[in-house]
Amino acid sequence: MLDFLSLYGCQLQYVVGERNSIMGRVMQPLNQLRYELRFIAAARACLPEIERPELVASLQRAIRAKTEALPVNIWNAVWATEEVESLLTLSRGPVARGAEAGQRTEHTEASQSARLAGQLGELNAAVGAILGGDMSVSLDSVGDMHQSWQSIHLPGQLLVSAQLLTTRLEDASAILDSRLGDRPLCFNGKPNNQSDIARAMFLSVYAAEVQPYMARIRRLRDRLIPPLNELAGRLHAVAPDSFRQWQEAYLRVDRGVWKALDDATREHTRRWQQLLQQCGSAPERSFPRS
Repeated sequence: MLDFLSLYGCQLQYVVGERNSIMGRVMQPLNQLRYELRFIAAARACLPEIERPELVASLQRAIRAKTEALPVNIWNAVWATEEVESLLTLSRGPVARGAEAGQRTEHTEASQSARLAGQLGELNAAVGAILGGDMSVSLDSVGDMHQSWQSIHLPGQLLVSAQLLTTRLEDASAILDSRLGDRPLCFNGKPNNQSDIARAMFLSVYAAEVQPYMARIRRLRDRLIPPLNELAGRLHAVAPDSFRQWQEAYLRVDRGVWKALDDATREHTRRWQQLLQQCGSAPERSFPRS
């Protein structure tokens, strides 16, 4: 086929020649995707120049096969990479609380999350365009994204934070349940020393420390998890079953770990309300402000 294509001056012969080179045989997934896009674009441009029907039919079959395989190539270049593994690793622990953050201020965290959200938005747009048939999409910036993701672990830390918060809120709710099952904290709704201690605990620990931290987690979740879920959803048809289950558990804000956290937050605050209402006062908010 290459001999015939060379007679027509098609660029496709150079694209295929690159693939058959020594370096072309060991392409990384991202470069493999770039090659597939160049092949399809060059083959489409070559078709009008070819006069032999059998060669036209052969090239059309190649274009069709490579177009059908694009979702798999995109999956390999997007999700089956070490960079995404680094981004979503659970080995880096939770998002640091304010007192533990040290030099990593909330401003730095916000800047990092904003940059990552922008990259995910750009990647979503590129994948959507390719799946829509646009083979001219540039993937030049994806390499830089991957490089930066090697040192960013914020999404994975968010997942750890959500699970830890849920566990600790459920533990604390069990303690409050135990107190609610006992005699009322206040007699006839009148405050006393015990109620003062309970309210001080609510204000100094839950309201002053826990709720602000949960608000940070919520802001980061709303910024990063939906675009990751969108990116996963675009390739749902070719994703392994294990990944689909993982997506449901971690990337759906209305299910899995995120729903568990919302439920635990709601139930914990409700118990505080029940306890403090016994003394004529209760928190007004059911969720931390975001």
